[in-house]
Amino acid sequence: MNNNQLPQDIIDIIQKQEQKFKRTVTTKQVDKIPEKSSDYPSEASDKWLKIEDVICVYVDMKNSTQFSASSHGATTGRIYTLFTGTAVRIFKKFGASYIDIRGDGVFGLFDKNKVHSALASAVTMKTFSKEIFVPRVIAKKADFDTGIHIGIDQRTLLASKIGLNKTRDTTDMFNEVWAGKAVNFASKIASYSKNDEIFVSERYYRNIKCRKALMSCACGDEVPLWNEVDTSWESKVPVNTLYKLESHWCKVHGAEYLQEIIEADG
Repeated sequence: MNNNQLPQDIIDIIQKQEQKFKRTVTTKQVDKIPEKSSDYPSEASDKWLKIEDVICVYVDMKNSTQFSASSHGATTGRIYTLFTGTAVRIFKKFGASYIDIRGDGVFGLFDKNKVHSALASAVTMKTFSKEIFVPRVIAKKADFDTGIHIGIDQRTLLASKIGLNKTRDTTDMFNEVWAGKAVNFASKIASYSKNDEIFVSERYYRNIKCRKALMSCACGDEVPLWNEVDTSWESKVPVNTLYKLESHWCKVHGAEYLQEIIEADG
């Protein structure tokens, strides 16, 4: 690479980052997701945090490419505000330690001791989609086929903070970066949802212990809520088994079950 290929100031940026790549990086084991941005190490520290069994709940809008900023600007803005704003606040309410927006998707990261709270947030978003989001969107644009995709995974993640320091002309541009498969895999399996189902990895599903999160309520015969999904046909999925939940919060027992499921986290 030379200054005939790129301007020298651009080359300088790349070379500086290349020097960082050559340094030794260490990890520090922590028990939970940091509460404050200042608790994340910066790229200058050569250190990443290692957090075991982080739960990622990923939600995004079904068929969001239908929402054109040029053709339906005002409607699109209202739709994104309703969906994204609700997701952020629901994740916060249920105890997510970190929340981020990725395009038309939102993900919440929960500590490993909040297995049931994470699930409750997902079922709440699913219920919101059915009862509020889809009817409101259809009322504005009848030909919009929308809904929600939801995926949950649980894995060890590495975390750091990468970006630019504050200067005279700009605010700081640091963002937390999560290295590991939990976010990407939750996003991937969310895309399998065709009719607003919740898809979860087997490693997460095995940690659900509360009976009310596994079996249907007293409105009828008690039956299992979850179905096993064989994905061996899909080469891009590194596991053969996922689990699928099709239920919303019951109109009779939903609030009661929600509270008991959350309390199962202790």
